[in-house]
Amino acid sequence: MRTLLLFCCMILFTVKGFSQLGEDKVLHFVGGNLFGMVGAGLANQISDGNRAWTFAGSVGGSLLIGLAKEGIDQNQYGGWDNEDLLATVLGGVTVGVTIDVFKQKKKRKREQLYRDAIGLELEHDKQPINNLSLDTSLSVLAISSGVLTGKY
Repeated sequence: MRTLLLFCCMILFTVKGFSQLGEDKVLHFVGGNLFGMVGAGLANQISDGNRAWTFAGSVGGSLLIGLAKEGIDQNQYGGWDNEDLLATVLGGVTVGVTIDVFKQKKKRKREQLYRDAIGLELEHDKQPINNLSLDTSLSVLAISSGVLTGKY
């Protein structure tokens, strides 16, 4: 439900923004989205999926391309526009937030599937999964605990 609401808001703001801001700012926003995805992907790979670094990569990627574009505009046309830079960075921020929302949803679903597979009922669903015993983990793999002790 929250994802659907977020998606509807993004579409509404994009349509509304297009009519109010003009085509230039929307193109900067879309460019920030694209380079934010690239930055988030690189940061995610480098940091092994760390949420903060993925978000920072998204914002950093869009900021980098925004600064480069405004630098080119300053050289060629003699005009630096902070609003264009802001639109580009906001594109990266929206990508970073969206990635974080979807990654957390996927993580919670994966943990729930694991708990369901082993038949583990956690107290208020707050106990971390890494507290499972070796016997429980081995039963998921259909391996007897006797294999480790050498009884079989």
